[in-house]
Amino acid sequence: MRIGTNTRSFTQYFKQNYDMYLLLIPALVYIFIFNIIPLQGIVLAFKDYNMFIADSPWKSIGASEWVGFKHFINVFARSDFKRALSNTIIISAYKIVFLFPLPIIFAVLLNEVRSIKFQKGLQTVVYLPHFLSWTVIAGIFISLLGSTGVVNAALVNLGFDKVKFLMDNSVFREVLIFTAGWKETGWNSIVYFAAIAGLDQECYEAAYIDGAGRFQRMWYVTLPGLLPTVVVLLIIRVGAFMSAGFSQIFAMYNPTVYESADIIDTFVYRIGLGKMDFSTGTAVGLFNSLIGLALVLFTNRISKKLIGRSIW
Repeated sequence: MRIGTNTRSFTQYFKQNYDMYLLLIPALVYIFIFNIIPLQGIVLAFKDYNMFIADSPWKSIGASEWVGFKHFINVFARSDFKRALSNTIIISAYKIVFLFPLPIIFAVLLNEVRSIKFQKGLQTVVYLPHFLSWTVIAGIFISLLGSTGVVNAALVNLGFDKVKFLMDNSVFREVLIFTAGWKETGWNSIVYFAAIAGLDQECYEAAYIDGAGRFQRMWYVTLPGLLPTVVVLLIIRVGAFMSAGFSQIFAMYNPTVYESADIIDTFVYRIGLGKMDFSTGTAVGLFNSLIGLALVLFTNRISKKLIGRSIW
């Protein structure tokens, strides 16, 4: 009885809002083409793939020899993979610790600005770097931080030695964190601005009447109101923990900083496409995806237990 009632309720709702479901069609088609169909390629991780063994690459997948976990065992024994895994963990941890709070802080502080013109102008300026590709941004910072760049010229004029920002393993990670924050802090703050705009203004008025100052209202009203949004975005960010930023690192790194900047994504690119070892590249990519899934499930469960909020 309940199932039939639910079915009729959904059918009625669908008839009333069918146009909203039609808007999903382009997204579903995109997901099917670029996310569902390529799943067939996962089997490459368990085969010695030879694209020339059959008439087409797709047929070659089925015709290639099944080798089980051979590629996983081999790649886990490689020192360059262990280095890439270590760098991925370190860089991702740095980005979460140092960059995840920045959009929250920026949104909360800018919300306190009383001049609307200044607020909107600053928002526009801070948003702009997001629309630049990492290739453009890499060119900008290579010009600024190179051995003959503006920053090193200023250091020499002040009596300091030049710093090899882009070729020194001890500072290159810091360059990655700084450039990522410069590019994405403004854009990532949009969702927090929206969340702040949706907060009940009566809470601010009540706090003001009770004598709460500006920073007290930020601490006791704004931040607790942002907590659900922060939790959801943190879970999503942790789910992408094993993705340390391929586009950024690929555009900015070089062989001299592989020791500190080579991550799993760049490792897969070099092995899978550079050396045409598709099976090993797929095995590493599958391992990466499974770790990301496990992190999402773990973070979601911990969040649900500790603060009663989660994605599902």
